[in-house]
Amino acid sequence: MSTKTFYHSKFPIIAGALFILFSFSSCKKNHSNPPPVSGNITAIVSNTPEFSILKAAVVKAGLTATLSGKGPFTVFAPNNDAFMASGITLASINSLSADDLKAILLYHTIGASVKAMDVPAGPNAAVATVGGDSVFLTKNLNGVFVNGVPVVKADIIATNGIIHVISRVLMPPPGNIVEVAQSDSTFSYLVAAVLRASQGNTNVAQVLSSNGPFTVFAPTNNAFRNAGFATINDINNADPNTLATILTYHVISGRIFSSDLSDGAQPTTLNGGQVTIGLINGATVKGSSNTTLSNIINTNIVATNGVVHVIDQVLLP
Repeated sequence: MSTKTFYHSKFPIIAGALFILFSFSSCKKNHSNPPPVSGNITAIVSNTPEFSILKAAVVKAGLTATLSGKGPFTVFAPNNDAFMASGITLASINSLSADDLKAILLYHTIGASVKAMDVPAGPNAAVATVGGDSVFLTKNLNGVFVNGVPVVKADIIATNGIIHVISRVLMPPPGNIVEVAQSDSTFSYLVAAVLRASQGNTNVAQVLSSNGPFTVFAPTNNAFRNAGFATINDINNADPNTLATILTYHVISGRIFSSDLSDGAQPTTLNGGQVTIGLINGATVKGSSNTTLSNIINTNIVATNGVVHVIDQVLLP
């Protein structure tokens, strides 16, 4: 299985992710808490049952020596629940190449020791990873977040750094927003719409490939079908300027992760209109001319020039 397969199945459906209690289980009859595991990062990961999938990934990626080294490192460590919530099992780990796993794990690793109290307020302060990409850190009243994913247990101190436990697996960006859409067949109608729109007065593909950053609410293929585009041929026959108006209504300037969304917010889109965010009964976004809410069904898909959230309706200005 490729990293692209994981990339589009790993993210939570709701914005504002739930905090998961993390503890080391004990079989002692007196139910006392076991002493915390100590040692370097590799030792802690290797000797903590809730990191068994992460341990397998570290071993296959050939990073046991690196994460036992001098460091210092900060590792945003998915526990077993996080791997499972991201659709990744031990079998999935075994199907990936060592190089793919190494890229993923180094995306979780910063070459410095950063305690939770030292995380910049942000929002979404860019921090370079050991793998060469950037992750985006936020600290607010709701906790600490990396790429919109919550830290569920902070400051596990190792001899060569710090471990923060997170509730989802982070994936390195495969490219810019256009390349993210092109890499997933779920967005084939969206890609066709971007290309057709770019034949008019606004080169939407060029905009979404530029530095940004942008946040895109990306409709699925079914969303386009439900909006009246039964086939890609219907998209190719549509007026490009009309499509450009619709598509730029799905784009907001700035990198807005799920942890940044607030109920009732009305961010301005690239075409000058506004959409309305809802968080009461699940995460939603509504266009001015939509009669119903669009559900945000996947969040925090990171691109080199922004972030993508998947929605189940086309937004209408």
